Amino acid sequence: MEELEALVEILGESEDPELLSEFHARASALKKSIKNDQIILLMGQEYDDSNAILSIHPGAGGLDSQDWAEMIFRLYLRWAEAHGMESRIYDLLQDDEAGIKSVTFMIKGPYAYGFLSGEQGVHRLVRISPFDAAKRRHTSFASIEVAPELPDSVEIDIRPEDLELQTFRASGAGGQYVNMTDSAVRIKHLPTGMVVGCQTERSQHMNRQVAMQVLRALLFEKVLKERQEQLDVFKGEKKEIGWGSQIRSYVLHPYTMVKDHRTGCETGNVQAVLDGEIDDFLMATLNYRRAGKTSLS
Repeated sequence: MEELEALVEILGESEDPELLSEFHARASALKKSIKNDQIILLMGQEYDDSNAILSIHPGAGGLDSQDWAEMIFRLYLRWAEAHGMESRIYDLLQDDEAGIKSVTFMIKGPYAYGFLSGEQGVHRLVRISPFDAAKRRHTSFASIEVAPELPDSVEIDIRPEDLELQTFRASGAGGQYVNMTDSAVRIKHLPTGMVVGCQTERSQHMNRQVAMQVLRALLFEKVLKERQEQLDVFKGEKKEIGWGSQIRSYVLHPYTMVKDHRTGCETGNVQAVLDGEIDDFLMATLNYRRAGKTSLS
């Protein structure tokens, strides 16, 4: 702030386009830093400071929903990059025609889970379909699961007999060794039907370790969600389950708007949001959670 005040003083005495450009760049960086700190101050739940594990699945709608799932995936990668966080893809299943059938990845950085925990739920897109020759308007859905990376000290009861293990040849990057062997792993947790996988490590053993780490995190998040639902019942709150319970809508036609249905936060700059500028939504969600509103999941 002191540096900005000094620049303002200099610019008040003489015009300097280069210095003016530096002022705007520094002011923008300061504004972003302040907003980041404001969001962190709203956190306070256990594991908010953990890394985040995200899974994205398209809903009904064929290629449109698969394309939407890929757009959402790109949104979070761009957000992570803008915040200096690292992204690591564990399992990516792409479609031959368009979009993705599923993706599981980690965003690694300070308070990643705290930032993104409220993103869990169904995200809805309304647009003119690029896959419809008649150029009709389509509605697409994608569901997002967000879980914290758990420390080893957290115990999650997973019985070996409840697991169904599949191995296959990795299709993504990872070197000749990965692609020439059945090193990729997919694990199904039979009691819940959860399926997790990893194909980015160099050995089947390492991929299995990562897949189990993801499964632990998702099962932990499921327990938290069930607890919250029980509390909602005691408080007399009822919430729809399914595609009708979307948390946010992204409308590209006939007008442009992104609106969060829980907080009321909205913007007309849809492209900025799709490019990862979601901090206003994250802050509104954390304020909503802190105010003691109903479950965010």
